[in-house]
Amino acid sequence: MPSTAVKARNRSAMTQYLYGHSHVTKQELERELGLSLPTITQNLRALEDDGLIRKGELQDSTGGRKAQSYEFNPDHRTAIGVVMRSNELRLCAINLYGNVIEKRNEALPYRNTNVYYQRIGDIINNFAADVEKKHGKALGVSFAIQGILSPDATTITFGTIMGNTGLTLETISQSVHYPCMMIHDSDASAMAELWFDSTLTDAVCVYLERRPGGAVIVGGKLYQGPNQCNGAIEHMTLVPGGRECYCGQRGCMDTYCSPETLSEDYESIPGFFSVLEQGERHHRERMDEWLDYVAQAIVNARSIIAGDVIVGGEAAQHLEDSDIEDLKARVINRSPFGTDHFNLRKSYRAEDQNIIGAALRFAENYLDDICGAVERGRKSRASTKSDNTSTMEV
Repeated sequence: MPSTAVKARNRSAMTQYLYGHSHVTKQELERELGLSLPTITQNLRALEDDGLIRKGELQDSTGGRKAQSYEFNPDHRTAIGVVMRSNELRLCAINLYGNVIEKRNEALPYRNTNVYYQRIGDIINNFAADVEKKHGKALGVSFAIQGILSPDATTITFGTIMGNTGLTLETISQSVHYPCMMIHDSDASAMAELWFDSTLTDAVCVYLERRPGGAVIVGGKLYQGPNQCNGAIEHMTLVPGGRECYCGQRGCMDTYCSPETLSEDYESIPGFFSVLEQGERHHRERMDEWLDYVAQAIVNARSIIAGDVIVGGEAAQHLEDSDIEDLKARVINRSPFGTDHFNLRKSYRAEDQNIIGAALRFAENYLDDICGAVERGRKSRASTKSDNTSTMEV
């Protein structure tokens, strides 16, 4: 009789293979994994009973009966990401492939009060319940935070943007009925980059949101550092003694590279780019100046980590391929070396990327448990409630 460890290893190997391949037959599993048909049959039955897999299409016959195929069920479990904005709450639910399956936006002004956190707890619980009616059980809720977190990711240590320095995970999640965690929003966006692009090795991520941010990827993993603040490119001094930043310093990258600096006289950011497309001269001048500042920030960051650069955030949604090529040329012109093997590209996906990346932390941990390191992109392990560090049961 196979030992418990062998049985677990066989089940994990089959789950991993099914996760990465569609329309898998028993014969394919026998050929690729070297397992016996009785072992395969027993495990397929168990995995199907547990909801991890489901029957797929019958495969074309080569003379005998059509072979039954099987496929991974990505809706077996779900995960939820949340972002608290100044005037709204945004939620996304993803399946185990990282695909968005449900979204919800609630107009809700942010307040650092228990009443607010109790209100969002009700919204999150109702959203999760709706998700579970249509899909699988929710693994947990991950908050993408506009601020720097403590090393154990339980406290916001720098939350000037939202006015919530010192806020704890316990307070935020006081009314949420699911496991919870927090992650810096730029790090969450970088997690999505890693998930959807398995070729990433070393890169600086620059997220050109209204409050810009950054993240660092080294060796195919998110590199946050002991203080969880690596990649805070937004507070790099770009112009000594320049414009005042919300952090209290002057000349920070944020004050020159935010897309808010592009628009004037109550013009919206989409409105700026719309007029820019029409060739208006003053808009072109402002765009050139802004690209110069962004290029210089990238050059400064690449002087430390001379890897590829990924540009994302709200502004990136409006950048054409020609703008990206222009930005890369400006970076090369300002770089004394390190651009022979250098890619600069737009982020993998822009809309709600930080919310998706936050939710992926729960999905990734669950997949590690059931099938190990699956082929879906590079991974960086996150703490969960069972770690007794960055998450808690409420």
